[in-house]
Amino acid sequence: MTIGVYITYRILDIADLTVEGTLAMGAAIAAQAITSGINPYAATVLALVGGLLAGLVTGVLHTQLKIPALLSGILTMIALYSINLRIMGKANVSLLRMETVYTWLQNLGLNDTNAVIALGLVFVLVIVCFLYWFFGTEIGCAIRATGNNPKMVRAQGINTDTMKIIGLVISNGLVAISGALIAQSQSFADVQMGTGSIVIGLASVIIGEVLFGKKNFFSRLISLVLGAITYRIIIALVLKMGMPANDLKLFTAITVAIALSLPVFRSYLNPVKISLKEGK
Repeated sequence: MTIGVYITYRILDIADLTVEGTLAMGAAIAAQAITSGINPYAATVLALVGGLLAGLVTGVLHTQLKIPALLSGILTMIALYSINLRIMGKANVSLLRMETVYTWLQNLGLNDTNAVIALGLVFVLVIVCFLYWFFGTEIGCAIRATGNNPKMVRAQGINTDTMKIIGLVISNGLVAISGALIAQSQSFADVQMGTGSIVIGLASVIIGEVLFGKKNFFSRLISLVLGAITYRIIIALVLKMGMPANDLKLFTAITVAIALSLPVFRSYLNPVKISLKEGK
């Protein structure tokens, strides 16, 4: 999910709220497919397809119908709430005692937590390698350039609208996979499980960039993974220290706001540092 948010927020420079609905849709599709007897891996692929389509809808709304990116994401997110209810037929679907993508690892002797970590690392490794290759291709470079300087990209004869659509499609596909894996790890899918996911994704992106740097594109992808892990560790520590679970989203929002404000704080501090040095 963090890498999906990174693609829209950092690469395309778009705050895409579609992910709040896409995460739940990925979980809904996977849960409904598994309970219908479909193989868990095929169910996860179906979730991916659902996410790709959701990203396509947002991309078309933004680029072809000229609706602002933020509003396009909100519209798709709202529509996905009803669609997710249609998919599941109710507000939540249980996966207890159902076969999931983690089952074969559990049959090998791993407990639930280690099975989730092991398979999660495999998925992350595959996705990072794929994205590193893709964003090094001609189309991938054009997507990255679109977020940095769309006028220059258009001057080169590249259709920036197409690049934005491709970026949104990939982003929401990744988020939908994340939703499918989360639903299978927690043994249920809920229509509300995507609420606040954009803030969590942003927090992981910023923590990764601040703590683990951004020397090149590959190190940025790795820093996103480490940032997501660090964010979860922070949340676990905060909960262990006694913070009520209901305050978690408030804590995350404050953390993101402070992290995003760091450049402003630095601009205030730099003149003070220069004055202190000149005064020596």
